Amino acid sequence: MDINFDFKGDPVGGNISNYLLEKSRVIYQQPGERNFHSFYQLLFGASDSDLSKLRLKNKVDNYFYVNQGNAASVRSISDRSDYKATQSAFRTLAFSDHEIDTIWRIVAAILHLGNVKFRPDNESVKLDDPGVLDTISGLLSVTNQELRRALCERVIAAKGEVMAKTHNEAQANYGRDAFAKAVYDRLFSWIVQKVNRAINLKDEESSRYRQKTTVIGVLDIYGFEIFDVNSFEQFCINYCNEKLQQLFIELVLKQEQEEYQREGIQWQNIDYFNNQIICDLVEQSHKGIIAILDEACLNVGKVTDEMLVEAMDQKLASHNHYSSRQLKPMEKDLKHKEDFRISHYAGKVTYNINGFLDKNRDALFQDFKRLLYSSNNPTVKEMWPEGAMDIFQTTKRPLTAGTLFKNSMIALVKNLASKEPYYVRCIKPNENKSPVQFDKEQVLHQVNYLGLIENVRVRRAGFAYRQRYDLFLRRYKMISQYTWPNFRSGNDKDGVKVLMDEQGYSDDVKYGKTKIFIRSPRTLFSLEQKRSRMIPGIVILLQKQWRGAICRRRYKKMKAALTIMRVYRLYKMRSYFQALQAIFLNVTSRRDFGKSLRWPNPPLVLRKGVKNLKAIHERWRAWMIIKRIPQEDWPQVRYKVKACDALSNKRSYYGLSRRWEGNYLALNNENSDSVQYNHTINNIKNKDKFKKVLFSSFIKKTNRFNKSADRALLVTDTGVYKLDAKKLNLMKRVLSIQEITGVSCSPGTDQLIAIHSSLGNDLVVALEPRDNQDRVGELVGVICHRYFE
Repeated sequence: MDINFDFKGDPVGGNISNYLLEKSRVIYQQPGERNFHSFYQLLFGASDSDLSKLRLKNKVDNYFYVNQGNAASVRSISDRSDYKATQSAFRTLAFSDHEIDTIWRIVAAILHLGNVKFRPDNESVKLDDPGVLDTISGLLSVTNQELRRALCERVIAAKGEVMAKTHNEAQANYGRDAFAKAVYDRLFSWIVQKVNRAINLKDEESSRYRQKTTVIGVLDIYGFEIFDVNSFEQFCINYCNEKLQQLFIELVLKQEQEEYQREGIQWQNIDYFNNQIICDLVEQSHKGIIAILDEACLNVGKVTDEMLVEAMDQKLASHNHYSSRQLKPMEKDLKHKEDFRISHYAGKVTYNINGFLDKNRDALFQDFKRLLYSSNNPTVKEMWPEGAMDIFQTTKRPLTAGTLFKNSMIALVKNLASKEPYYVRCIKPNENKSPVQFDKEQVLHQVNYLGLIENVRVRRAGFAYRQRYDLFLRRYKMISQYTWPNFRSGNDKDGVKVLMDEQGYSDDVKYGKTKIFIRSPRTLFSLEQKRSRMIPGIVILLQKQWRGAICRRRYKKMKAALTIMRVYRLYKMRSYFQALQAIFLNVTSRRDFGKSLRWPNPPLVLRKGVKNLKAIHERWRAWMIIKRIPQEDWPQVRYKVKACDALSNKRSYYGLSRRWEGNYLALNNENSDSVQYNHTINNIKNKDKFKKVLFSSFIKKTNRFNKSADRALLVTDTGVYKLDAKKLNLMKRVLSIQEITGVSCSPGTDQLIAIHSSLGNDLVVALEPRDNQDRVGELVGVICHRYFE
């Protein structure tokens, strides 16, 4: 499995490759062995309703393909929990409900297929229980008739003719088992492809992570398999272990010693067993066991497994790691013309030749491929694309299983050799799978044959750590004052020497041509500890610099934002004023000087200022109206404005349309004795020092006893006076302007006014002008204006 990690170390994708599925386990298990777990998960984990749909019962003894090893239940395995976990995993990896259902239908079909029995019928065969065929055809979504034909006979196309050849019982059993193995193998490979589609990096993710991903490959190998009966699968697995052991030797033992010589480090070579000779025994062209197997498979029907052993004995007789009973008659434990033995690096393994040719040929009749391609289930059909081939179409002979596996192993080793490997060597402590037993002899045997002794010797005699000078200096330069932050007094090798001399580790290192070699792990640990103590200070420095950079960047953004806001405000203000200017362009020529014009909605920045603009416009408009009035009339205009403020909507008429003279008693047409009046005014002015008479008129005064009398009212800029109506002499000063608290008047046409005082002596009068003009508004305006002044 390849696992892709991003720059943070989080997994972001992956890819799975499968090399060898032990298909023979589907149809046969040795004592104590189980079939694949999926069969038992289905039987023990699925609900009764699901089993009923699949025509199954949770009894392992009912199904031949899963009961041969007599190990249906294992104490450490809970098939029910594993079934739930498998179902959950399917949904997590985006398998649809239809696909999940199809997977379990195929697993169930294989279980039923193991119960198909044949009996001879003249030159053909018949089914013992035709009902099983109905169940299998229903699960695979094929017709009963086509499934029966594929199991009992074979269609052969030759020279443009098609003929049907019936099977005998042995051929029918072989075809059934090959069909079961192939169906499970295709299902397994299809699931792997579906998982890969779910976890692979998508195109857009691949382009995003391409420069920043790290790939870790995980290869899980069980190790050598040595059973009571070892067949073709064990041969392939043990060959795989030989290839990986060869890689281990190349990378750990051979390359390490060659590296010392290449770097100019003094070294005494340590001998080790190179298993290349065993790999050649298996994979060498024209001479290896796989080549001999393939040659035998070419002669269909002519070569038997026994003849295969004879051919191997003939061609491999001189090989020191191959033996058989014919070559070594004294080895009584080898069966004659049935067993052969290979001396692997991990020990001698005896293989039984029976079935080697069939398993290597891995033949599946084309009838089965066409059968499943014609399935009404699209998922089943997808697994068998070659079933679409025409029956007359000839194809190139497919590569054998051994050759395919050999090519896969060569490609795998080539891929692994290009990576940086890390090994986890697992030692099997006993044969009983017990966590508390330790078989010393077995462990010692594994240690010897796994090459671990030689590995330890090379490690002890060699150096615990080596690294290129540039990488080493980059990692540890912060612990020396001469190399931090950068060494500029020579090349990387000189910098490493300066660093190690300063720290006092020169006696524990060797300097190669391109790398430094450290012998003791203690030196490396000490370097790491010193580096760890320096890292926090460096991190804080980097954080400080980075935070400062972030703050400066943020400040520049804020300044830029303020500039943009200022310019934008100016733009909005300019736009508003341009719009305002267009609206009020000819306002001086309008009759109302723009009073009826609608102001545009101001931007946020001008909402407060527009109120002032409107006030300015109102003042200008008032000025445009007032400037037509002669300047000597401005005082009475002010009085009229005050009267309007006080009496608007309260009194229908209060003399706005006429001219307000103010001092009416000084006029001859109002007062015939104006000379005496003026004399009285002069006396009062000399006494009270007021400046101007604001209003005067004849009145009828009413006292608190409801008695009225004719009088004259005088309002100056300092107070209100009461005069005798006949002699026009001063009677008394009623109240000053500051003492007035309010003015009341009736809303009718009468001119009754009450001037309220803070002293409690309100003045209640009725104006009695000689020309009967309404002077209430004038009196109110004068008093209000002077009061607010």
